[in-house]
Amino acid sequence: MEIFIQIGLIFIVAAVGAYLARLLRQPLIPAYIIAGALLGPVFGLVTSENIITTFSEIGIAFLLFTVGLELDLKKLKGSGNTIIAVGMIQMAALFIVGFWISLLFGLSMTESIVLGIAVALSSTMVVVKILSDKRELETLHGRIIVGILLLQDVVAIIALSLLSKTPATGITASAENVLKSITGEYIASALPFILPLIKGAGMVAIAVILGKYAFPRLFTYAARSQELLILLALAVCFSFSLGISALGLSITIGAFIAGVSLAHLSYNLEIIGKVRSLRDFFATLFFVSLGMALGLDNMENLIPTALALLAAVVILKPLIVMSLLALLRFTKKTSFMTGFSLAQISEFSLIMAAQGLAAGSLSKDVFTLTVLIAVASIALTSYFISFEQHIYRIVSPLLDALDISTSKHRLQYTPGELEGDVLLIGYDRIGYSIFKTITQIHKSFLVIDYNPDIIKSLVSRRISCLYGDISDPEILERINLRKTEMVISTVPAIEDTIYLIRRVKSRNPHANIFVTASTVADAMHAYKEGADYVILPHLLGGEKVADLIKETHHDKRRINLNKLSHIDQMKQRIETMGERT
Repeated sequence: MEIFIQIGLIFIVAAVGAYLARLLRQPLIPAYIIAGALLGPVFGLVTSENIITTFSEIGIAFLLFTVGLELDLKKLKGSGNTIIAVGMIQMAALFIVGFWISLLFGLSMTESIVLGIAVALSSTMVVVKILSDKRELETLHGRIIVGILLLQDVVAIIALSLLSKTPATGITASAENVLKSITGEYIASALPFILPLIKGAGMVAIAVILGKYAFPRLFTYAARSQELLILLALAVCFSFSLGISALGLSITIGAFIAGVSLAHLSYNLEIIGKVRSLRDFFATLFFVSLGMALGLDNMENLIPTALALLAAVVILKPLIVMSLLALLRFTKKTSFMTGFSLAQISEFSLIMAAQGLAAGSLSKDVFTLTVLIAVASIALTSYFISFEQHIYRIVSPLLDALDISTSKHRLQYTPGELEGDVLLIGYDRIGYSIFKTITQIHKSFLVIDYNPDIIKSLVSRRISCLYGDISDPEILERINLRKTEMVISTVPAIEDTIYLIRRVKSRNPHANIFVTASTVADAMHAYKEGADYVILPHLLGGEKVADLIKETHHDKRRINLNKLSHIDQMKQRIETMGERT
């Protein structure tokens, strides 16, 4: 009964904290940690630390199981060398900075290594959730961010496998002495780190074999029953966790490997959906337990170190990412959006800190330090991403040094003047279908895109194009808009859309303007500003838009009729469905 009461208190306080966090538009993870601090060190309402620790470890296992299920290395491969280069250099730089800051403040070598890894990683859970809510996952900066986070997740799993080994490595003292005499001091001293990788690689090999040959048949039969499907998935999760625990590694690594082994099954989405509620239940206990384990007695001595590491996370990390992307010729806006979206530490950082504390390799002060940085950086991230457009407009003049797109080496292919009957802004995604239609109706065109890889491809095919961002005043100033009959933008950011409409209307009031919006509210705003038609990609695909342009490009009256019909449809949608604005 006592356990039930304490778990009940945890969820009641966590629910109140989560509700308040939602009202303040904050991520839930800091709310859970603060709830744990109130229940534990502040008021002492929950005292069964062993029970909560057990539940929290199960939460980590389920969390990593779902991470493995959702791991799609094709996204990393498809993102090219850009993401790998930026991600690896950023992680290496932040690790070195975090490591040296920790050493300067008197922490041990092991603690400095853990903190160095912690500040190098960013939170997949928090960032992807915020980008998804803002419908920015498919933007250029969204795809770069997701790719970097995926790369970091892979590195985090490797780090966890190295740091989560048990104190007993399976080698006796006498065996170590023999190895030292045969292989030398350095090789023998490296064995405790090499062995976990060998063991983990062996389990991965087993997972790959089972995932390719055994699991497809087993789960095809199990999928006939939803109960059997989830039961078999959980059995796989616990089997790998128990197996890798027997090898002296953490059960959480086994859960991740189990998830990877099921990731390519046809039923992985159903498994994710079924497991998510269990994951959320135990993950809540994990994050609350972090707050309960905080040591608040030595806070005044931790604050200087926390502030130094926090500055590295929220200032230095974005600057490094922005500089690297600028060197790769991405616009300053894309570089800014990407850099500041990564300005926090990861849930994996918290997992490493929790496991280090449990194993005795980290002190409570270092654990508390990691949690404080996580709470502060994740809270700041929610504001960075929510108000990124406003922040960007303020700091934009300071970022000109990062914008190589304004240099004489600008990427473009323009045989004549910068003009065209049709101006297509955003070639990727739905823009490709629209581009094919433009060529079919025999109109001259100019493509503008802020992805240098796309522009390089267009240049190689001798397609009239210009690299740039429409929020940059110089871009539209260089284009002869007076000869433009139609402007089509697939960029969903409403601030950029409004800017584009106003500039085009001021230079050429007769041009037809097709723009893109993410929500009905943004679409209505664009119509009020003078857009002739607003594309809502989640309601109207690129092929349909292309057909619409083909039918109406020469007839202003038909465009206006489509516009009025579309506005009526959206008003009805708002009234009947209450679509969120």
